[in-house]
Amino acid sequence: MAVVLDSLKLAVGMLWLLAAALLQTAILLVLLPSRLARIRSCIVVARLIGAPVLWLIGCRFTVTGREHLDRHRPAIYVVNHASLLDFFVAARLIPYGTVGILKRQVVHYPILGQMVYLTGHLRLDRENREDAVASLRELAEIVKRGRLSIYLSPEGTRSRSGRLLPFKKGPAHLALQTGLPIVPIVVQGAHKAWRPDTLSFRGGHIRVEVLPAIDTSTWTPETTGQHMEELHQLYVQHLPEDQRPVETTQRVD
Repeated sequence: MAVVLDSLKLAVGMLWLLAAALLQTAILLVLLPSRLARIRSCIVVARLIGAPVLWLIGCRFTVTGREHLDRHRPAIYVVNHASLLDFFVAARLIPYGTVGILKRQVVHYPILGQMVYLTGHLRLDRENREDAVASLRELAEIVKRGRLSIYLSPEGTRSRSGRLLPFKKGPAHLALQTGLPIVPIVVQGAHKAWRPDTLSFRGGHIRVEVLPAIDTSTWTPETTGQHMEELHQLYVQHLPEDQRPVETTQRVD
């Protein structure tokens, strides 16, 4: 019975995504000449997607630190990535005028991938370092020109276990190029609501903690590793034990 119910939820969710994608596509086609306009518009439809999908799966959703999501101040929003639901969580939170950074392979995802392609959000080929660095430079210019914020996962990929992975230096490089502060967003419990590589939904309570902005104005290329390690430890301190890296679960209060 549970499998049938989950399949029904998935079908309803896919139909809702399809309807939202059709609406988003129509908007994007009208705004096709302007990449900045397409980036800004997509959050409007994302808002329509995020809340219903989380409700359908049975997720309760609470946020602390919402005051740190300042729509008048561009920032780099970094979010730990442990579930496919993270996209829907972000859709409910990130301010208008935020550009996302996704892996290039996302364009192969049904519906979502094609919509992301049209939105103008950046897609990185993480296996090609030179291409990734050039894309980040391009993004920095777009961000400064349009006074946009940035949304990305510092881990660079989704954790299969729900535990925090090592951080890559992308957020630090973007901070150096844009001068924007970093705002950490800590997502707790999303990995339990949707089991990896299954169509089984548990629902449950997803807690999101938005931490105060981190000033990056004094960062240098020589200190990026140190700053990313400090950021990683900040997440370790704010995550529950079952989401902390295995090697740190015994030594973090």
